[in-house]
Amino acid sequence: MSLKYPKVSKKSDGRYYVDLTLNNKRYRLFSGGKIGSSLNPNSYPASLRKSKAKELAKEVYNYLVRNDYSFEPKKSSIHLFDELIERKLSEPLSKKYRKELCRLSGLIRNDALKYGVIKSSTIDKILLKYSNNTSYNTQRRQLNTLLIYLKKYSFPVEKSLLKARKQEELLHKPIPDVATLLGDIKAFNYNLYLCCLLAYGCLLRPHREIRLLTWGDFNDDQLQINLSGGRVKNKRNRIVPVPSYIREILQRGEKEHNIFTGTAIAYNESYFSNLWRRFKKKHRIEEGITLYSFRHTAAIDIYTRTGSLSKLQKAMGHSNLNVSLTYLRGLNVTELSEEDMPKLLINK
Repeated sequence: MSLKYPKVSKKSDGRYYVDLTLNNKRYRLFSGGKIGSSLNPNSYPASLRKSKAKELAKEVYNYLVRNDYSFEPKKSSIHLFDELIERKLSEPLSKKYRKELCRLSGLIRNDALKYGVIKSSTIDKILLKYSNNTSYNTQRRQLNTLLIYLKKYSFPVEKSLLKARKQEELLHKPIPDVATLLGDIKAFNYNLYLCCLLAYGCLLRPHREIRLLTWGDFNDDQLQINLSGGRVKNKRNRIVPVPSYIREILQRGEKEHNIFTGTAIAYNESYFSNLWRRFKKKHRIEEGITLYSFRHTAAIDIYTRTGSLSKLQKAMGHSNLNVSLTYLRGLNVTELSEEDMPKLLINK
């Protein structure tokens, strides 16, 4: 920053002004309005104008030094915090995720107001409430989203020493008899049945990709589903073939209508979770079998029939092969048989 002490100058008409150059830009100030001061040297009698102009020069200089060499008012910590949080929450986020970030920002806002910095003790207090490792890691990841964003735009954040916890991999257990289970679900609730059928037959994710499906997502002959990147987890456009056993039960509606509600408005995010929970209460479902188990079971079927990881990757809509490899380890697929093991000829 470049700033020299302001000069006091006089115009030919007798008016005084403060002359200064700040960051290679020249300013002529006839009053203190630019710095929020009421001082106006030229409102005084001619004999006092020069001395009042010198007072103004001092006020301007001190203001600029205090305000990081800028005429723009310096934002308070809480003002900067609120502005950054508002900007972050205005990004294209899911309703549920935005609500969670909003809740977490409320927990750290008092630090911004009271200390002007997010303290590590506050961060630790928020996270240590969670004894479950999965919940802890989820909260840590979401809170870090806010903290990293704040630091990126120069809001001070103390570093927490808490690390991610090791957690058990959540396995969606494969379904031993898909047809029988689908029959039971169909008798319980047709929408849940169609959801599970699409998760199995098209390998779509239940709570977003399937729940938000409209008839416009199907092509005219309903041979495939076309999803734009904004509707898919990996943000890439996805085209999914529709098997004949699904096509034959579809009754096409208006293009903009949701396939479950028959209107332009979809069911809420918990709709299928609640239906599945009610179904499990009435039926003996093996522990570990979830709505995602239909998708996982279909993945096993594709892999065991084709032996192709690339086909599995395309069917699952994964961003790269490494994701599919990680996914496959959790599907309980036996990749080695006894015949694959090393041979040894023993002399008797």
